[in-house]
Amino acid sequence: MHTPPSDDLATSETAASAPRPAEPGGPRRAASPWRGRVMAAGLMLAALNLRPAVTSLGPLLEEVRDDLGMSGTVAGVLTSVPAACFALFGLTAPRLARRWGPGAIVCAGLAAIATGLLLRPFAGGTVVFLAASALALAGIAVSNILMPVIVKRWFPDRVGAMTGLYSMGLSLGTAAAAAATVPMTDALGGSWRSGLGVWALLAAVALVPWLFLARAGASGPEAGGTDTDAPAAAETAAALADTPAMRITRSPLAWAMAVFFGFQATAAYISMGWMPQIFRDAGVSASTSGLLLAVMMAMGVPLAFVLPRIAARLRHQGVLVVILGVFGLTGYAGLWLAPAEGAWAWAVLLGIANCAFPLALTMIGMRTRTHTGVVRLSAFAQSVGYLLSIPGPLLVGVLYQHSGGWGQPLALMAGFMVPQIVAGVLAGRDRHLEDEG
Repeated sequence: MHTPPSDDLATSETAASAPRPAEPGGPRRAASPWRGRVMAAGLMLAALNLRPAVTSLGPLLEEVRDDLGMSGTVAGVLTSVPAACFALFGLTAPRLARRWGPGAIVCAGLAAIATGLLLRPFAGGTVVFLAASALALAGIAVSNILMPVIVKRWFPDRVGAMTGLYSMGLSLGTAAAAAATVPMTDALGGSWRSGLGVWALLAAVALVPWLFLARAGASGPEAGGTDTDAPAAAETAAALADTPAMRITRSPLAWAMAVFFGFQATAAYISMGWMPQIFRDAGVSASTSGLLLAVMMAMGVPLAFVLPRIAARLRHQGVLVVILGVFGLTGYAGLWLAPAEGAWAWAVLLGIANCAFPLALTMIGMRTRTHTGVVRLSAFAQSVGYLLSIPGPLLVGVLYQHSGGWGQPLALMAGFMVPQIVAGVLAGRDRHLEDEG
């Protein structure tokens, strides 16, 4: 699934597929086996919390809108907030990590998630609900960036295994929130406030090992002061600072990657924000709509491991981009023709199409020759891509509000697949960023 990505995740994926010896002064293991086990548990628990704030809302969006008097346009703004927060707050993560250490910032991020999710049910109006959601999403944004940094730093000889653990937790949390929110809401009395607020408990549980790790100095050398090597986040910022900004902005490859990343992110956030509502308007129950979204998200668990391996064996990844695009177009056509009758099939097809995310990360690593190149291309593609993805969910909400149905919004979603395919084919060509200009 669409996992909100980080600059270092592409680097981690590259390291996982082609291990390299640690550089002098580079990443090091946790100081003791028990701390390594606590760190692994902390990574898994944190990953489980990086999407429920988003996917728990979709199945209950109708109830939230009715209770808070939220228009379709404002609901569209709400579904655009995650991408905006990931683009903006994620930029602060490297600087915060240099000052306080990545572990301490992940700990603070989980605290922000728990606080935002706890405050959201008490919102008496749209503004407070949006502010509480933004607080939780800010915590998710910095954790998105820094958790892969911690994997790379504390498990240098097990980057692939720990990244797989992190990715599995991310996908499981995404799917579980989509599937379980409505049943839990019913069990807790039927109020959307209880159904959304219960996810704060999971974030609070995840916070416990990170409080311990931060106190024990597991944040890295910045916290303990016993080492002088910079973390991956600082390395990222330094690489960007030392490279002329205009050079990458003039790169056709960089722009192709950014557009491809942006449109696949657009599809993912439209799915998480609006897909349950599409099924509910077609006559599917709220609980089944949540399960359908869970199926879409769960498709990312196996394919996130398969697609990068296939992509790495191809000189041109454009064929995979086209295949995923065809799955997406078929899914949207099915939603337009028979949304309820073929709901499970359309959920599977669109879930496969949304696996363009791990493909995009793999392509970022394959389109560069050097570590600095990976950092630069990843930072540019993801930051610009997330900014490009912000209007999509909002436009879907506006069209839904003014047309009174899903015909026009589905046409827009299908239309978004066209530039995604074109940009992905261009980005998938066998060339490298360092060879341009």
